[in-house]
Amino acid sequence: MDLLDAIRLRHTDNNKFLPDPVKPEHVKLLIESAARAPSHFNSQPWRFVLIRDPELRDVLAELAGASMKELMEGPFFQRYRRYFRFNNSERDAAGDGIHIDRVPAVLRPVVRQVFNPQAGHLMGMFGVSALLGSNQADIVRASPLLIAIALNKAEYQPGELSALYSTISLGAVVQTFWLVTTSLDMGMQFISTPLEVPERKALIADLLGVPDDHELIALFRMGYHDHAGKRNSIDWTSSQRKEFESLVSVDRWGGTLPDELSQAPSLLWTEAASRTR
Repeated sequence: MDLLDAIRLRHTDNNKFLPDPVKPEHVKLLIESAARAPSHFNSQPWRFVLIRDPELRDVLAELAGASMKELMEGPFFQRYRRYFRFNNSERDAAGDGIHIDRVPAVLRPVVRQVFNPQAGHLMGMFGVSALLGSNQADIVRASPLLIAIALNKAEYQPGELSALYSTISLGAVVQTFWLVTTSLDMGMQFISTPLEVPERKALIADLLGVPDDHELIALFRMGYHDHAGKRNSIDWTSSQRKEFESLVSVDRWGGTLPDELSQAPSLLWTEAASRTR
């Protein structure tokens, strides 16, 4: 796949993958490609744990589902409400966030109330938190490959410049994973919820044998796309992006873009799109 096509087509997958194991050569490609990411003084502070054992995956799935339910009834919406979009107008006006475009019919009239920052109890009352927790557990359990990423604490020292540089490097690793999975017709999703609950993050680090000199930072699920698969009962999209003109200034913050930039053709959305038609 052409690089621009991979960038344009990259997205987060919220739903189940095919049950097929990820081919060994594809696993190796993922890690070897990630190893090409830049790092501070070539420190390469990342290490990866490949999780393929079904029993271990079951344990992680239960932890992820329980964490999702707990967070939904607690601090999750106070923390993240500003990212939610409930209709096309909100989505288009903001150009960012997640658009909750699929909910059960019974919830549609009250979806705003249920997703209100002060309405954690409503999440439980309407069964939303339990449903989201169950969906989370199901998709993690059904994912043929999980990858945990840990950073070397010699580099990852919060408050120090080395921590900033190591997290920038981690971002390059993650984007590499996303582009490679896209090129292989695979999907990928960040499993964030169990790492937001400190005791569960510690338990996962222990289950995976992460040594004391490394910090568990991220957990992802991967697998081949199931193009005929069903969406979750509650689901969202996040394909919208802010326009070029709203993201960039010239020479100083707020500096006007010259016509040669604002009117330049989009090689990502014009030429790349024409190659895939």
